Amino acid sequence: MTLSTRPVVREVVTSNDPAIAEAHRVLARMFDKHETVDRTEWRDSLREREAEVWSDYRWHLVVAELDGRVVGMASGTYLGNVNTGVIGYVAVDPTARGLGLGPRLRAKLRTIFRRDARSICKGALDAVIGEVRRDNPWLRSLVRRDRVLALDFDYMQPSLRDGAPPVSLVLYYEPQARVMRRVPTALLRKLLFTTWRRVYRISRPMAHRTFRQMLAQLEEHRSIGGLTPQRLARLSGVQPA
Repeated sequence: MTLSTRPVVREVVTSNDPAIAEAHRVLARMFDKHETVDRTEWRDSLREREAEVWSDYRWHLVVAELDGRVVGMASGTYLGNVNTGVIGYVAVDPTARGLGLGPRLRAKLRTIFRRDARSICKGALDAVIGEVRRDNPWLRSLVRRDRVLALDFDYMQPSLRDGAPPVSLVLYYEPQARVMRRVPTALLRKLLFTTWRRVYRISRPMAHRTFRQMLAQLEEHRSIGGLTPQRLARLSGVQPA
């Protein structure tokens, strides 16, 4: 494949943009079906944007396009009640690997989250959070960064499709203004509830045993620290580099 141009990264802002379907195809190639949402949810979110019904909530879809086709995507949600951006999916087509699209897509989302914080909270963004698989090589580099905490507790993504089980992932926390060694559990409980309630649109998180089990873990601690490379290796079965 000959790459004639540098990929362009942009935000999708209308519900009839053809890039939505292309981005979802990229996502479907990189994630198991039970870990993905239907693309109609993306269109519905953009229709909400067009109808101007959002208050302190913003959902975003960012795509990377190369030679007229979508080769990468990222989605995320800004939550004004906790002044935090949530990175949802990041996926890059195998044909576009090595072009630095993953970092560019995440950087674009962070820029958008900062804009949302200025608009909604009239100040700087507090943090960015996200989910990642334990066996993802990117996580092994993440745990070595001073500014990011891959939180050391059993985080579960809720079931995204009927009949699908919750998914065990690692939740990471990236403060924007200062380095933090631990996250207070009082804050973490709010982040978990808001993520389940507003990002995943679970109407009653406390009615779900999986959610209650996550909260029960936090009751024993005043704060949660980050995974060390050694502990991650034990959890994932992959030895640290």
